[in-house]
Amino acid sequence: MSQQPIGMLDSGVGGLSVLREVHQLLPVEHVIYVADQGHLPYGPRPREELRGFVEGIARYLLERGCKLLVIPCNAANAAALHYLRGLFPTWPIVGMEPAIKPAAEHTRTGVIGVITTKATFQGELFASVIDRFAQNVQVETQVCPDFVTVVEQGLPNPDETRQIVATYLAPLQAANIDELVLGCTHFPFLTPYLQDFLGASVEIIDPAPAVARQVKRVLAERGLLNQSNERGGTEYLTSADPAHMQFLVKYLIGETAVVNRGQWLDGRLMTP
Repeated sequence: MSQQPIGMLDSGVGGLSVLREVHQLLPVEHVIYVADQGHLPYGPRPREELRGFVEGIARYLLERGCKLLVIPCNAANAAALHYLRGLFPTWPIVGMEPAIKPAAEHTRTGVIGVITTKATFQGELFASVIDRFAQNVQVETQVCPDFVTVVEQGLPNPDETRQIVATYLAPLQAANIDELVLGCTHFPFLTPYLQDFLGASVEIIDPAPAVARQVKRVLAERGLLNQSNERGGTEYLTSADPAHMQFLVKYLIGETAVVNRGQWLDGRLMTP
């Protein structure tokens, strides 16, 4: 089993921010990365619909023999993480939640900002994290649906991107936040724009490194770490345009990739 791949599923290319960290921490691991770009964006969709998408991809990755499933997509986690763990109780699944805890621990002003998508914001997981870790701080939340679109387009217009960032972050800046939690894995690719608008005094918290460390921890606990001396590879699948996905992989994480087209059949992502 240790030679089997890690499976990753995301609505699009946001999970590449986590994949990048996994590559750095676990360079010999093989990964199958599925981007469900045909159903973008996940954020505004109802929970039951998202759950169906995520279950279909998860079953496909399980059939491919993936030793562990990573869900580097906050919206997918909000809709389906606990559901999938109930369906597949013996399959290790690494999810993620907004990094409220470190933000609450580090804040000096007592006010933290969270940028997220509608699905994540309305999910029980988000409410649970706030309840557990943010009792003594003020949490200012901003739903930013356009951020996902901008990243999926490859950030084509810097001036327009700066304006979009300013529009969404202005209320958080006015609230005197000093910590910004990235509640969607697409958002780390906007970090230069976010930091430029907010200034150096605001710490931006990207959960991707912590997710990669959890992947390593779970694999080690189960004796599933790949012991090979050869660098692992990544197989990319998308439910939309492979050429555009290939461009985004190169642009966002600097990797030359071959991307294959998948299509939905009976609720499952199938390769041609």
